[in-house]
Amino acid sequence: MMPVGAILFGLVLAGLASGDVQAGAWAKKKGQGQAFLKWEAMRATEAFDAQGLAQPLLVERKETTWSLVTEYGLTDRMTLQVKGDWQQGQDAGFTYEGRGPVELGLMWQVWRDDQTAIGVYVGAAQGGDARNAGYALPGQGGRDYEVRALAGRAVHFETSRFGARSVFAEVQMARRFRESLSDETRMDLTVGSEIGSDWLLLGQAFGGVADNSGARWLSLESSAVRHFGSWSAQLGWRRAVLGRDSPRHQGLVLALWRRF
Repeated sequence: MMPVGAILFGLVLAGLASGDVQAGAWAKKKGQGQAFLKWEAMRATEAFDAQGLAQPLLVERKETTWSLVTEYGLTDRMTLQVKGDWQQGQDAGFTYEGRGPVELGLMWQVWRDDQTAIGVYVGAAQGGDARNAGYALPGQGGRDYEVRALAGRAVHFETSRFGARSVFAEVQMARRFRESLSDETRMDLTVGSEIGSDWLLLGQAFGGVADNSGARWLSLESSAVRHFGSWSAQLGWRRAVLGRDSPRHQGLVLALWRRF
């Protein structure tokens, strides 16, 4: 049986502000924001069973997702976030296409100094016709509510060290309350390094545990981000490394960011 701590450990990317290494714990300044358009193509020929062992699938599972996330600073301490996605998928028993969950939330900057930030996020989501959870059937699930605590720390170097101008780390802990699906606990840890003035290197993972001995998952992702003024482009690869009652997927991740 897989320990809960191993599943919960993860690394995840959040928003980056222009010219600074900043993750989700840092609120956007009033009147400033950013939008992310992401494309993910995941494939799985195996799935983790109830004991956490990888078992072959009879038919390859294919999923393509387009997602859009927008963040906007209502005040210097309050950031509005809106996100949604559109999915196409094929599994052993069905083919589907449709909207995933749409979520609206607010992040409040509890405390901040030159290097450290602490925030709290609350949000509500409405499920769609596609997958509202990676382990659930398309259309399963309804309205969700999430409470998330975020804490981050960034260090900027006066002179570059091994090419790095700055590094940051961030930890997030979330509780998601779900209709028609088990509630979930999620925990993310972010690390990243800004290389020169145009590049950002990231190591990531996405982990979670569903209540009542439900699904568990942990996916690792590595990526590089190239800045072009107010635009940024990201190229990454994601792979599920641990899980229970969840697919062992892997695939390409592409994203385009625009700061405004």
